[in-house]
Amino acid sequence: MADTTARALQLLELLQSSQLRTVAELAERLGVDERTVRRDVARLYDLGVPVETLRGRYGGYRLAPGQRVLPIMFSNEEVVAVFLGLVRGKAASHEAGIAAQTALSKIKRALPISDAKRIDVLLGVMTRTSQQGGIAPDPAVMLTLAEAVNLRHVLDLRYLSGDGVSSRRTVHPYGLVAHSDRWYLVALDVDKQEERTFRVDRIRTARAIPGTFAPPQQPDVEGRLLDLFADADYRWQVVLRIRGTEDHIRAHLPPSVARLERLDRAAGQVRADALPWHRAEIHAESLDWLPSVIAALDCQVLIDRPDELRNRVRAAATRMLHAAGDDKRSTRG
Repeated sequence: MADTTARALQLLELLQSSQLRTVAELAERLGVDERTVRRDVARLYDLGVPVETLRGRYGGYRLAPGQRVLPIMFSNEEVVAVFLGLVRGKAASHEAGIAAQTALSKIKRALPISDAKRIDVLLGVMTRTSQQGGIAPDPAVMLTLAEAVNLRHVLDLRYLSGDGVSSRRTVHPYGLVAHSDRWYLVALDVDKQEERTFRVDRIRTARAIPGTFAPPQQPDVEGRLLDLFADADYRWQVVLRIRGTEDHIRAHLPPSVARLERLDRAAGQVRADALPWHRAEIHAESLDWLPSVIAALDCQVLIDRPDELRNRVRAAATRMLHAAGDDKRSTRG
């Protein structure tokens, strides 16, 4: 009976994982003859599983839509992936979500104790900024990273950069952060002795190696991620002076893009009803996107550097004048 039950569950999993299975294919995968497959299919049908029979040369068995939810079978990694997806969806909604909470509880109860503890560790070290992560990384990599963050284990990473260059890194992992549709690992690169961010979906393998490390004192992982983005070593260093409220400026230049400093904090430097001046420092690989941001700010903006940005703003302004028909030199038909 035990063998029959196990085989029936395996048969159900095979039917769930494909649109159609032939009798010969099922017999080979289950290690039985075709007559036994037909008996097992009949047993599933008697239990209420809606199995359909397709006859003919390309016939076989498939699952039809049923009247109730099937007992879906998952591998360990699939369970983790589903669990993480439910967690992300629940976090993104900012609401309790009874159905999501119930599903999470059911999945967790079905997991072995060791796997449930690993997921608890993962949830404990995950952090998200105001923009929720959406790209799903490898669940096995996520679990390894989370355990290393929790236990302060040194990691050996095989990483693929954005331009396709493979590298091997030894890191001290501080935390996992979801930001702007991606997951990031914030860590100390041991060889370079620099704090770095690693996109988790670009980590090909992660392996704990002997050794532990002392974590930074109360690290603000979310803040460190935004600081590292803002301080990234890009081609251009842009400095703007902007007159406006911090909330207004941040709507166009978030912390991951610009460092912001108020310039007139001293008493008496500005009237109570006047808008304050801020210094914005931006590290950028390209200047092409900045003229449109400056226009969208819709307030006083002065460019301190670089001169190349001034040229791009002038060119953009000329194009706008042409579009409005206010440039006397515009082409006449």
